[in-house]
Amino acid sequence: QVQLVESGGGLVQPGGSLRLSCAASGSIFNIRGMGWHRQAPGKQRELVAAITSGGSTNYADSVKGRFTISRDNSKNTVNLQMNSLKPEDTAVYYCLIVCGTIPQNYWGQGTQVTVSS
Repeated sequence: QVQLVESGGGLVQPGGSLRLSCAASGSIFNIRGMGWHRQAPGKQRELVAAITSGGSTNYADSVKGRFTISRDNSKNTVNLQMNSLKPEDTAVYYCLIVCGTIPQNYWGQGTQVTVSS
């Protein structure tokens, strides 16, 4: 099994920054990709950012230029640096890892990010 532990969420004022981290442990092999999704109240879960095993990145249009995803392969961690935060970024953020001979999705428990003055 694979376990994901997220950290770094919290309350921040508009224009502020937060850094989310996700550490994966357990039976991890053949990582295909890692990423972050978010879900705001009353909305569907959406992709925020993703990074492949080769380092290619993909971002939602709403966060381009403000968020940066990175990974540390030696520690099986993925991070999300969030700058210039807006109230509409408020959501529960979930870490995702895709790994295994037959690719499987593993999700973290979620961490709350609230952007408010």
